[in-house]
Amino acid sequence: MTLKRSFQYLIGAMWLPLAALANTGLVPAPPAINADSYLLVDFDTGTVLVDHNADLQLPPASLTKLMTAYVLAQEVELGRLSLDDTVPVSRNAWSQNPVFKGSSLMWIEPGKPVTVAELERGIVISSGNDATVAIAEHIAGSEAAFVDLMNRYAQEMGLTGTHFENSHGLPHPEHLSTARDLAATAVAAIRDHPERYAVYKEQSYTYNDITQYNRNHLLREDDSVDGLKTGYTRVAGYGLVASAQREGMRLVSVVMGSSSTASRKSETRSLLNYGFRFYETVRPLSADMTLTEDRVWKGQAQQVALGVTKDVVLTLPRSTAQIDLSTEVIKPLVAPLAMGDVVGRVVMTRSGEPVGEVPLEVLQAIEPAGFFARLWDAILLWFQQLLG
Repeated sequence: MTLKRSFQYLIGAMWLPLAALANTGLVPAPPAINADSYLLVDFDTGTVLVDHNADLQLPPASLTKLMTAYVLAQEVELGRLSLDDTVPVSRNAWSQNPVFKGSSLMWIEPGKPVTVAELERGIVISSGNDATVAIAEHIAGSEAAFVDLMNRYAQEMGLTGTHFENSHGLPHPEHLSTARDLAATAVAAIRDHPERYAVYKEQSYTYNDITQYNRNHLLREDDSVDGLKTGYTRVAGYGLVASAQREGMRLVSVVMGSSSTASRKSETRSLLNYGFRFYETVRPLSADMTLTEDRVWKGQAQQVALGVTKDVVLTLPRSTAQIDLSTEVIKPLVAPLAMGDVVGRVVMTRSGEPVGEVPLEVLQAIEPAGFFARLWDAILLWFQQLLG
């Protein structure tokens, strides 16, 4: 799967209408959050459950490292980088670089061996600005070249509100992102690199005899939370991108411009609890499940199985009512038919209210019949339409 294709759905842009979400009488207003920008989305569908200034460009601080770590994971998957590689530490990446003064560090130093795997934990868990520069120089030759790579990934992902000027997130007037873009980056990290995503759940990391604890305090307070990243600078305020999974539903939340570590934690908890309490992720249709069969004319088979070729996943207000399915077929069905051809629609309802629809597709290819069989079917079809 190409990178562009893997990002074919963007956060907040649904390919499926969700009429039930318009029935706001069933769901209370979201909690009031004391932050400049925030967003809550369903990981599986991209449905936005809470949205406040989600496209406002703000300094992301160390939330930048979501992209730095994503590029690292991509390089490992492509085989151009190994977790066991030893990375040289330049003076630019040295923890004593004055640029890093007062910021979060992994405490790497020139002449002391460090591996890619160690740097990954230094970036994700310790939020080390020194670690990001070291991995940037190792992957791209210079931090500037790596930042160019970060921006190219952002463009490929469709992150229209994001521009990077460095690998770590220290303040720069043009270094900006949005809650929507950060949610999309988090979704990509979870979906595209699940084995690397596991690092985000680790609660502490020791390097150079210094133990540092993951600043995402929800990891220690809520077992359903398994990532992702915190950020802070005086300019940006406090930020947190988090993800949690409960009962088959995964949510991603973003809080930017909060007032303290305590507030970003409580605000994130409020968003997640709201989403899990009032919404659910349902899977009413599975790929290749036959929903109905219909007559085929002029084909080598007289019946064809119809359904959907991709799983259908919906985000709906939580309810015990089942989802009912009905199919509508555009007739007549005439061979040849290819798998995936759209021949109608599937309408989904709950308690009599529509909750979405998807194309009804052919599940098996039907080749044309021989000349005389096609001729006979043409005659029968003509009579049927005449008497119709």
